[in-house]
Amino acid sequence: MRDKAYEICRTYLSGQWDNISANDMVVKTISGGYSSQLYYCSLPDTHEPIDNEPRDVVYRLYGEAVDGDDYKVTNSLITMLLSERRLGPKLYGVFAGGRLEEYIKSRPMAYRELRDPDYMLRIAKQLAQIHSMDVPIAKHPHWLFDTMDQYWAQVVAYTPDPNRPQLIPNPSLERELCAFDYKSESQWLRQLLSTCGSPVVFSHNDLSEGNILIPEDSTAYEDGMVFIDFEFAAYNYRGFDLGDYFTEYQFDYTNPEYPHYYAHLDAYPSDHEKRLFIREYIRHSTHLTSGRQTEDRLVREADYFALASHLLWWVWGILKARTSRLRYGYWV
Repeated sequence: MRDKAYEICRTYLSGQWDNISANDMVVKTISGGYSSQLYYCSLPDTHEPIDNEPRDVVYRLYGEAVDGDDYKVTNSLITMLLSERRLGPKLYGVFAGGRLEEYIKSRPMAYRELRDPDYMLRIAKQLAQIHSMDVPIAKHPHWLFDTMDQYWAQVVAYTPDPNRPQLIPNPSLERELCAFDYKSESQWLRQLLSTCGSPVVFSHNDLSEGNILIPEDSTAYEDGMVFIDFEFAAYNYRGFDLGDYFTEYQFDYTNPEYPHYYAHLDAYPSDHEKRLFIREYIRHSTHLTSGRQTEDRLVREADYFALASHLLWWVWGILKARTSRLRYGYWV
């Protein structure tokens, strides 16, 4: 991996990267997942940038879950457009099998900051900006139910591997959840969501605190934050991003012990908190007019699509509980 990463960095970054060897380059693993593996690559301390080349970058390789070129092209296109608008990490290069991105010295947003009024307003502003983007990808809002249906089909078709047992099995709960009438629930949800008239916009679709970075340099990005991990990004109903963000108030992922999160099911935002966020969202959405009627409509969208968020990540959780090698509380 080191030699390949070195060649990619030299090819796309040049400058001092041409003056070091593969062994000189600093390489560290950032994370390794089903959809991608991330590595930190840096010039050694003995070499300073001589032009505009970066000192360090993120070397991203697509994982085994990425099948086909459509996803790779779409994901790289989205990354490029976000980069140009400074709504995401800068893109340094796209190559077969991955890309080079800006390394942002930062920390993930803390759980308590999700509902901090100051951060809440900044998130609302950035979400409005993302929703206003015109991205040259498929515009029909099939992502939500197509994704849920695909996950459920995999749950139903799953055959246990006796040589690879679940790390933390829960047979009784597994039987109960897998006997759930997903088809009827999905049909009911489709009908309910169709009544709130949520428009279709370019959406992040996974806006949790872990996907919002707070850079060390507060001036590096507008509002001192940047959204990351657009792997689920697609055109979707506006209400989903709103409802999904609000449901994240209920889950704190900092628990160091199993199940590695805290569930606060009574922490869904109050009407006051929702309206504080939505008023700022409206202020930065040029196609929306301010006023109680608009607020009411967006609150309704958020509350309805919060149900869709719960169903989507419920199906995802069952699938991950059966197939993941992480000791994580998917069944809890």
